[in-house]
Amino acid sequence: MYTPDGLYMGLSEEGQRVYMKLNMCNRHGIITGASGTGKTITMKVMAESFADAGVPVFLCDIKGDVSGLCMPGTQNEGMEKRIDKFGIRDIFKYTSYQVTHWDIYGEKGHPIRATLSDMGPDLLARILQLSQAQEGVLQILFKYADDKGLELYDLKDLTALIEYVSDHREELSGPYGNIAAASLGTIQRALIPLANQGGDVFFGEPMMDIYDFMRTTQDGKGMINLLNCVKLVNNPTLYATFLLWLMAELFERLPEAGDLDKPKLVFFFDEAHMLFTDAPKILVQKVEQLVKLIRSKAVGIYFVTQSPSDIPDPVLAQLSNRVQHALRAYTPAEQKNIRAAAQSLRANPAFDTAEVITQLGVGHALLSFLDEEGVPGVTQNCSVLCPQSLMAQADQSVIDAAIAADGMHKYDQAIDRDSAYEKIERERAAAPQEETQSPQESKEEERKRKEEEKRAAKEEREREKREAKEERARQRRRDRIERQLLSTGAQILKRGLFNTLLK
Repeated sequence: MYTPDGLYMGLSEEGQRVYMKLNMCNRHGIITGASGTGKTITMKVMAESFADAGVPVFLCDIKGDVSGLCMPGTQNEGMEKRIDKFGIRDIFKYTSYQVTHWDIYGEKGHPIRATLSDMGPDLLARILQLSQAQEGVLQILFKYADDKGLELYDLKDLTALIEYVSDHREELSGPYGNIAAASLGTIQRALIPLANQGGDVFFGEPMMDIYDFMRTTQDGKGMINLLNCVKLVNNPTLYATFLLWLMAELFERLPEAGDLDKPKLVFFFDEAHMLFTDAPKILVQKVEQLVKLIRSKAVGIYFVTQSPSDIPDPVLAQLSNRVQHALRAYTPAEQKNIRAAAQSLRANPAFDTAEVITQLGVGHALLSFLDEEGVPGVTQNCSVLCPQSLMAQADQSVIDAAIAADGMHKYDQAIDRDSAYEKIERERAAAPQEETQSPQESKEEERKRKEEEKRAAKEEREREKREAKEERARQRRRDRIERQLLSTGAQILKRGLFNTLLK
């Protein structure tokens, strides 16, 4: 709930109100806790508060129950008791919020699309987990497409380009460098699981304009953008692709803003561990870089997950506003997670943080927010405020009505423009037909082509082995030099001590 003092988030055991300062909300944050402890309700309370403060919000709805934001809450005895407990009888109102519904697949909301050209080869290579050599070939593909005016909008554009370049490798290797057939094949294979998860729907036009996430309502409240992730959450590669594209797009397009009175936009990424599980180091570094830099664009990012250990330490260090719901300690690994969670919060001398984390009830959490000077507040054991909207899934008729009235229908119909796929197909159709070859000649050419591909693949493997061997050799030399330095230092120290004793 938004008040002049900030976002009223909870009431401590001592009866003290705990606020999150609006001008510090672009310092990012994290909401953690075991399943069923109230993370989603806390996320909804924050989203409502930001919207009331005039800040647009973007939410990921993993289970479908966040859609209740577009319906007013229901009055009951439990809610009435909580309203009195928090002392908000005079300002609390059961109300609905204006919500724009989105869905990558276009089934439960307006579709969200991005073009391959906009994503670029760097980010795409990280998503596909390509090696350095394979990323180099992907860079060549994008460079050639740019030189020849071949627009890369969707996956079929890139697939057609790969096939075309594969057929013209020899003539293109001169101006663009070696294009290994094995690398082209690897890239093509890596696109298949991405397409199967829905990449063929996500990549295309019309491309999403991020400024449509930053709208306000007629009465000055922030628009709540709700992404239905019930299906998307089962496709982690596409989910990570979308999140990375979104953060990169915000960073590249938004101007520098510095510290404002309130953020321009706040994002909540539920099930955030999916962004980092089994992710290569270079991908984690990209996320870390974006989280660090996007603060200056006046954008706040809030990760929602079960444990702080789900987030890599370099990213976790950037999340200053923290809400810790209960964690359970049934195994040694869980006990370690609890200790790590306790250490990430500013200690309160009144209680043992690690012990309290295991004893928190549903709707209770440890809160630590930045004050107006940017200093983390002492952790408080609090009851979290109740939301004003419905704490359940909204009726489908209400969702349908919201979709019909939100003015975002320009994204509903996919556009298949004249791009790389169409241009390459026309070139192939216009090319003079070669003389029909005998079956024997065709077999011979096929044999030579396969031998060439095997040779290229072997050369690439051998090159990678050489690079790995050279790196191991360099590491051995570094280790040997370190041992020699340590040994020499020890000898000098020993002689000095011996001479001192003799004197």
